[in-house]
Amino acid sequence: MKVYNSAAEAVQVIKSNDRVFIHSAAATPQQLVNAMSDRHSELRNVEIVSIHTEGEVPYAKDEYKDSFTINCFFVGANMRQHVQSGRANYIPIFLGEIPKLFKTKMPLDVALVTVSAPNKKGFCSLGCSVDISNSAIDNARYVIAQINPNMPFVHGNGIISIDKIDAAIHVNDPLFELHLKESTDVEKSIGKHVAGLVEDGATIQMGIGGIPDAALKYLTNHRDLGVHTEMLSDGIIDLVERGVINGMNKTTEFGKIVAGFAFGTKKIYDFIDENPIVNMMDVGYTNDTRIIRQNPKVTAINSAIEIDIFGQVCADSIGTKHFSGIGGQMDFIRGATLSEGGKAIIALPSQTKKGVSKIVNMLKRGAPVVTTRAHVQHIITEYGAVDLYGKNLKERAKLMISIAHPNHREKLSEDVFEYFKIIT
Repeated sequence: MKVYNSAAEAVQVIKSNDRVFIHSAAATPQQLVNAMSDRHSELRNVEIVSIHTEGEVPYAKDEYKDSFTINCFFVGANMRQHVQSGRANYIPIFLGEIPKLFKTKMPLDVALVTVSAPNKKGFCSLGCSVDISNSAIDNARYVIAQINPNMPFVHGNGIISIDKIDAAIHVNDPLFELHLKESTDVEKSIGKHVAGLVEDGATIQMGIGGIPDAALKYLTNHRDLGVHTEMLSDGIIDLVERGVINGMNKTTEFGKIVAGFAFGTKKIYDFIDENPIVNMMDVGYTNDTRIIRQNPKVTAINSAIEIDIFGQVCADSIGTKHFSGIGGQMDFIRGATLSEGGKAIIALPSQTKKGVSKIVNMLKRGAPVVTTRAHVQHIITEYGAVDLYGKNLKERAKLMISIAHPNHREKLSEDVFEYFKIIT
């Protein structure tokens, strides 16, 4: 490993036509990203690939379009306008399959990552973001790292030898954080319904946001929960300290909290640091349906942008405008469905802040289906929880309308008769 004094020196190895990976979420190596972007006048047709990143994305400037092309596997807030404008591109793919993509159809030239300080044995950790980054390091021709003492050293398969790092710089930057607002009354109501479906001894998967945060707060009286999830956030810490989450019923990684990445405040980063009960793993493992389904009562809790009355779920786009990504929703919905006693849950508010119904007769023009109507089970809004699994179209329409906002139920009933000749 060659240690450089500056990021500008470290990124000199990047050349035109290279494919460059950028580390994910809180681990985004901002100094390396900035230094690479500063070379825009020298570089042409460098392809940038990533899932959700944080911080600034100077390489996405319109005037740099000849220098950098961008492919996102997931569209975060910092890339959303660039994807919607056409400056950047979105690749729809199950998160759990991206590691295989790197090994087969998308070899990487350079990986830009953030790692922990090496331990006395000469190993660093990918810390809070193992996700697809572990595979990126394994498959990249050249690895450039920011060695950051603020990155937690985390157990799992994100521990790498310094021999895998070709070039490095030392930084002392705080990790990116996400501070959630207090859950709204609607989110709390949804969270309560979600918690009501979680059984003692279940293995849970959930994301981040007002609804998952609220659901976690309603699980304090549960017992013997396990965690096998795509991501971790601050909300699990209280349940671990209360003994609610102990993983005692898990089949895989008994007693362990398993996740692909963690994103939240410094509290979650401190919690996972050198914590023997936490294993951060490659998403090729965390999102593998064959692994997920082995655990008991897997309860997968995911969200949606809109759902039609028959259960088709759009979760990554507002009509033709890409908003996020497929992520691991289908990985965990299928894993939960196949788990003994498992439950797949989609939870969302019944309408937008502007009063537009999120339960619709037909998805918006251009809206893709992330989860098919054959895969959905439980749908939850603030007005209740319904189970669509095994129900016919008429039964589904009645159930979905029953949890729609009251302001929209009559119109939904009228439209479902007009379009589908179903009387609700």
